[in-house]
Amino acid sequence: MPDTEDSSASAAASAVIVRMEPRAAEVTDAVRDVILAQIPELRGDAQLVQLLRASVDGNITTIFAAIRHGIDVAGVTAPVAAVEYARRLAQHDVTPNALVRAYRLGQQELLRLVFAEVRAGGLDADTALEVFEATFTATSQYIDWISEQVVEVYRQELDRWREGRERIRGEQIRRILAGGAESRSVDDWSSALRYPLREHSLAVIAWYPQPALERGELIGMERFLHLAAKQLGAVSTPLFMAHDRQTAWGWIPLSAEASDGAVEALRRFAAADGQAPSLAIGSPRRGVAGFVRSHQLAADARTVALRAAGEERVTVAADDTGVAIAAMLGGDLSTADVWVREVLGPLAEPTESDAHLRHSLQVYLEAGSSFTAAAPLLHLHTNTVKYRVRKAVERRGRPLEDGRLDVEIALLLCRRFPTITGPHWR
Repeated sequence: MPDTEDSSASAAASAVIVRMEPRAAEVTDAVRDVILAQIPELRGDAQLVQLLRASVDGNITTIFAAIRHGIDVAGVTAPVAAVEYARRLAQHDVTPNALVRAYRLGQQELLRLVFAEVRAGGLDADTALEVFEATFTATSQYIDWISEQVVEVYRQELDRWREGRERIRGEQIRRILAGGAESRSVDDWSSALRYPLREHSLAVIAWYPQPALERGELIGMERFLHLAAKQLGAVSTPLFMAHDRQTAWGWIPLSAEASDGAVEALRRFAAADGQAPSLAIGSPRRGVAGFVRSHQLAADARTVALRAAGEERVTVAADDTGVAIAAMLGGDLSTADVWVREVLGPLAEPTESDAHLRHSLQVYLEAGSSFTAAAPLLHLHTNTVKYRVRKAVERRGRPLEDGRLDVEIALLLCRRFPTITGPHWR
């Protein structure tokens, strides 16, 4: 008896589909319109809208054929147009949720149209219910099966598309950094990179020290860059590029107002985040030239940081004291200890007392050789500053006027690279 009832319901459902098939184009348009009305992400691009209709048409044709001929939908392959539509959505960065929701909305509208046809056919209540149940079961099984297929196609295409897009964007960034920006307008480059090159750019180079490579994933560095950009009040999404598996390049777009104090704000943000990577920070610069220059400054800062930081996490900015001088040495400080000792003499010894004397002498020189101005900076009495400066000069063994510029540079190097005065520097 149940087999007879199932056969009767299938026959009745098939008859309903036969009546609807001549209006398949109308049904397709109705389903498409509901999808577009309910999912704004799928509107806008004319080609995508056309492909959506082709996808809907292919799915409805397949469903109608399955119901009419009693085909098991579990073995059905997604229509070509449906597969291509999933690929295109991935290429346009439309979320997979929108794709899945489109199938569910499409099913709801199709069932509404089928039920309207059932009522128009004058079927008795029991038969009408059986037809509706049969149609609902068939469409639900089809949607579940096809959704899995198209979502998998979407994910594969998204991975492939992103990899290709990142590669192309990386090539474009390297081209700009190499001086090839003049081949296109600023707005063209901005559109290609999805980054506002007319704004101020703060370049950042991020990496993790060797012992922390297990948590030094690029995805974590990208997340940090986005959080930092939000903290700094970026005008749009920052630009992120994987330089290699352990190092990332980034640019944060800032307004002229936000660029003031941005370096220190970024330093504080990194210091407060225990999982933050090591950072080399450029200086905010405007336009394409500024985009390039800020990165150059960040690269210089990283060269210095790698030589000084060892295995500890570090944040170094291009504007930090001594960084520019160290960078001009090309990051090669292998003979710096010899030169520093030649300039400072015994004052370069790795003792705590000499370190205090070096610091006092440096602050005194930075304060315009004024004991009065240096005292509050050192939190010392003026007479104490005079004493320390005199002792520093005595330890050096020569007056300050003898190679003063060399003394200032040597003190900067000692401050930036504390280990330079140690016995195992090289």
